[in-house]
Amino acid sequence: MTLQINTLGDNESRQNYRETLVAYLQGYKSRLSEDSLNRLEKNPLRIFDSKDEGDRQVMADAPLLSEHLNDHSRQFFDDVLQGLADVGVVANINPRLVRGLDYYSHTAFEFVTDKLGAQGAVLAGGRYDGLMEQMGGRPTPGIGWAAGVERLAMMVGDNLNAVRPIAVIPVGDAAGRTAIKVAQSLREAGYHVDLGYSGNMGKRMKRADKLNAVAAVLLGDDELAREAATVRDMQNGEQAEVPLSELREHLAKYR
Repeated sequence: MTLQINTLGDNESRQNYRETLVAYLQGYKSRLSEDSLNRLEKNPLRIFDSKDEGDRQVMADAPLLSEHLNDHSRQFFDDVLQGLADVGVVANINPRLVRGLDYYSHTAFEFVTDKLGAQGAVLAGGRYDGLMEQMGGRPTPGIGWAAGVERLAMMVGDNLNAVRPIAVIPVGDAAGRTAIKVAQSLREAGYHVDLGYSGNMGKRMKRADKLNAVAAVLLGDDELAREAATVRDMQNGEQAEVPLSELREHLAKYR
């Protein structure tokens, strides 16, 4: 299964691109399907999703949104790609992957496979910073996805027994990237890992309790300076500082 990813940019970038795309499509209205003609003024980005062969031929030469990003949007996407690279995730940039609704912004993604026949998309989603505001709420960043449950089940195969997770908890902004790398390293070693971000230390520990975590890996400024982590046994409360290089082996008793 491979990850395809693209950026939709922020509202300014999308508006600039929308004008360029509509201007391009005006010259091909006679070749567009009825559905795409209806979308032209309201949601022109949705035409990229059309299955009509004539639409697809027109869109093959359409200008790309990535060519109309402002500096903020380009840096945002670069940071996302860097975060994926930090944990060894190969991201295939698909410049024609879009989400047509106005409340979407920045990252759009799909996981696709060639193992399930013609229907290759297994899971797809994106970031939608504008949704809550359109519904009358406060501006709130968000991200979501939808997946085909049957397709996922076919990919997984045999059911796996549920295990208690290891909770990786960064303390402070500087620990974020290290926490991502630690979580990925543990997952590659076969551990079930939950990585908590939001809230203060107390809220993150409550999340670990709620998830019935067997141990918590705490990463703060002091630990980072010593290239270590504090491992807390969630059963008895005992904790010890462990070098990051020895973390996998130390946590073996929690398997």
